[in-house]
Amino acid sequence: MSTRTRTPHGATEPVTTRALSPHRTLATARRVLRQLSHDRRTIALLLLLPVLLLVLLYYVFDADRRSFDSIGASLLGIFPMITMFLVTSIATLRERTTGTLERLLAMPLGKADLVLGYALAFGVLAVVQASLATGVAVWALDLDFAGSPWLLLLIALLDALLGTALGLFVSAFATSEFQAVQFMPAVIFPQLLLCGLFAPRDSMQPALEAVSHALPMSYAVDGMTEVLHHPDVTGAFVRDALVVAGSALLVLVVGAATLRRRTT
Repeated sequence: MSTRTRTPHGATEPVTTRALSPHRTLATARRVLRQLSHDRRTIALLLLLPVLLLVLLYYVFDADRRSFDSIGASLLGIFPMITMFLVTSIATLRERTTGTLERLLAMPLGKADLVLGYALAFGVLAVVQASLATGVAVWALDLDFAGSPWLLLLIALLDALLGTALGLFVSAFATSEFQAVQFMPAVIFPQLLLCGLFAPRDSMQPALEAVSHALPMSYAVDGMTEVLHHPDVTGAFVRDALVVAGSALLVLVVGAATLRRRTT
């Protein structure tokens, strides 16, 4: 299968659409990780910021441990999502504006290889970030919950992957790093307000409750709440985890459609 692309001189030439290749996907992921390894401030933001925020929250609720357990479990999933969204959107936008993505798309590299390569690279960082934040919350801050810490880690990891997918997606609509940051109030803040963290969703106005049912962060908070109160895996937890995972996959698919042979 082939499509046509415009050359720098205005002519068009056929571009062969390549099938998904694990080799090209892994090569893309390694390149992204290699570039990120040279940016120590970004790595510090990714790995340490969620932990520092959880520690701050622990001391804010020092006199009310029950509130910390309730809110801390929810934020354990929300913080990784926010930080991965910020870093992924800015890093991907940088590659768009510098022409790196356009040069890669001019090569025999499929869109699926490119998107999955980026998702895999940031997914590796998401695993480290979610593991570190969960470990600190459970063993250092003594977060009290009924379920398994592995279930907390699973939801935190899925949230981080969702933040990665959202960051890849919104980077297509920004022309500067400042604009990428501006997308956070539009994409993250409504979910944060309607996810049930500040008020039960069933106590909201019917219209707002209906909107909250369509937002993936709501299911992330619900999943954390299930682990907080139930020692075993519940049907509601499985549903919440599947919704968050499905949302991340859907956003990645839509994000692939934003990749163009001409990015300027």
